[in-house]
Amino acid sequence: MLDLLQGEHADLILLLAKIVGVLIAIALFVRVSGIVRYIPNDRLGVLEKLWSFRGSVQSGFIALRGEAGYQPDVLRGGFHFFMPFQFRIHPVSLVTIPQSEIGYVFARDGEPLPPTQTLANNEVANDFQDARGFLSNGGQKGPQRKILREGTYAINLAQFVVLTRDSIYAVRLNTSEKTLFENMSTLIAERSGFQPVVIKDAQDVIGVVTVHDGPSLPDGEIIAPTVGSATNDPDFHNNFQDTEKFLRAGGYRGRQYQVLADGSYYLNRLFATVELVNKTVIEVGTVGVVVSYTGRRGIDQSGEAYRHGELVDPGYRGVWTTPLLPGKYAFNTYAGKIVAVPTTNFVLKWTKEQSGPHRLDENLSEISLITRDAFEPLLPLSVVVHIDYRKAPLVVQRFGDIKKLVEQTLDPMVSAYFKNIAQTKTLIQLLQERSDIQQKSGDEMRAKFEGYSLELQEVLIGTPHAGTGQGIEQILIQLRERQIAVEKVETYKLQEVAAVQERTLREKQAMAEQQTQITASALSIQVRENEGKAKLAQTRQEAETIQVTAKANAERARLEGGGEADRIRFIGSADADKIRAIGLAQAEATDKQVQAYGGPQYQLNSQVLMRFAEAIENGKLPLVPNIMVGGGKGEGGSGNLVEMLLAMLVAERTGTPQRPAAPAGERAN
Repeated sequence: MLDLLQGEHADLILLLAKIVGVLIAIALFVRVSGIVRYIPNDRLGVLEKLWSFRGSVQSGFIALRGEAGYQPDVLRGGFHFFMPFQFRIHPVSLVTIPQSEIGYVFARDGEPLPPTQTLANNEVANDFQDARGFLSNGGQKGPQRKILREGTYAINLAQFVVLTRDSIYAVRLNTSEKTLFENMSTLIAERSGFQPVVIKDAQDVIGVVTVHDGPSLPDGEIIAPTVGSATNDPDFHNNFQDTEKFLRAGGYRGRQYQVLADGSYYLNRLFATVELVNKTVIEVGTVGVVVSYTGRRGIDQSGEAYRHGELVDPGYRGVWTTPLLPGKYAFNTYAGKIVAVPTTNFVLKWTKEQSGPHRLDENLSEISLITRDAFEPLLPLSVVVHIDYRKAPLVVQRFGDIKKLVEQTLDPMVSAYFKNIAQTKTLIQLLQERSDIQQKSGDEMRAKFEGYSLELQEVLIGTPHAGTGQGIEQILIQLRERQIAVEKVETYKLQEVAAVQERTLREKQAMAEQQTQITASALSIQVRENEGKAKLAQTRQEAETIQVTAKANAERARLEGGGEADRIRFIGSADADKIRAIGLAQAEATDKQVQAYGGPQYQLNSQVLMRFAEAIENGKLPLVPNIMVGGGKGEGGSGNLVEMLLAMLVAERTGTPQRPAAPAGERAN
């Protein structure tokens, strides 16, 4: 029984071993034969058919009809079932383009490129995720015009090779192909092709585009004309970003007239390269005359009288009639040039040591002259010139640029003019008549400048100095000495006049200094005179007072006497005789007294003097004044009155007869 059980277990184990072996064999078969394959969702499977009843691919690289070879369709994520030993699966990654980067596509299979093309046409075959559709629609092999923007793409990497900044997405075939794609990636990186073209406004630059694909430029053209630039144009290529529309609009390969302004541009750098150049800046005080190298032939706008070249309207080949005003311009400097013409006054200096900031006169030097008396001075000169901005194109058309105008026309003309002037003048005349020569030269050369479309503002002549030899220095020394002598004569004359004026001034100063004393003396005399007049008036008033008083007393006495006489007469005639006798006696005494004084006038004077003496004594006044003022004032003077009163007093006291006093002037004699 035990043996039977052991035998049954052995058969079961053997059966299980056979089953496991079969399963392992099946698994190995499935694995090796490729009947079932699993593809992760983040990867792709590129099919390679190992055998087919249709045979091998007769042309091309991708088997579009089920032949053996790489198949156009790819496997996405999940399980897939195949015929055993018929397919090989090449797992590849999804193609990922980072943000703000560009991916380039290379097609291994397709129509060959014609000789006129550099990149494959993607006008119809433009879906790189549909290899079958790409090849069926005539897709071309080689580098493609269309680029990949940021995103993830399920691309058959057997048919296409995708180049990014960090990776090369492809099914590896051989080492030589690897070298090809690495070189291609290096070329794109050198052109900064994996990033968009970014032009910042702060940089003040523009992008000049050179297209490397498309038809060649017509004979004689150097710049491709602008095409498809209008937004309403069906072939608007949006600044070369849509290559197929650019070519459909008639774009040419080569350097383009249209430029890129500020912004970001996703360009296929295998199709078009970009060169950054500075914007054209027209400074204030200048205009820019455009000389265009491209465009159609225009109609001459300069008129029949102008035979120095042709001016054309903007957009045509030649010198444009309208200059560019101050500002910034996105001008393609490969399509033409801009000649800056100053419109403010600028100075041209004929001197070696100096030149203006414009550098137009850096090759000018002093004008060598020969005077009539055989001197050879060098004449420094400055000329102020103005150019009307509307005539700037005429100047450029005639002379090319302003520096050529200065060196090839103005320098010979101005030099010849002043050489001719110098031959008619001696050196001294040239020095002394500089102002007249300057004025005359400005008037005469102004018309010549107008013939060159210029405006002469001013001619400024400097001081001639010695060229060869030193003879001019001797002349200048003599002129200086002569001028010094003339100045000395004038100086002496002025000094003489100054001396006379100084003497007069000093006399007036001396008189002014004494004037104070003279004025004080005059005022003192006037004060004393006024005081004397006041005293005289006072004395006269006192005398009149005495006279009036005396008359009043006499009248009172008369009246009283008359009354007393009437009274006495009424009282009695007895007293009449007595009174008559008393009156007669008094009358006789008074008469004697008057006679004793020499008359009634002298008696009155005696009384006045007595009153005057009493007034002096009572007022404690000095008998003799401190200041004696004399003068020939006649009998009414104050000095004569005092002398008369004193004489009368002395005569009264001594009994000497008085005689009239002589005037003061006669006594002095």
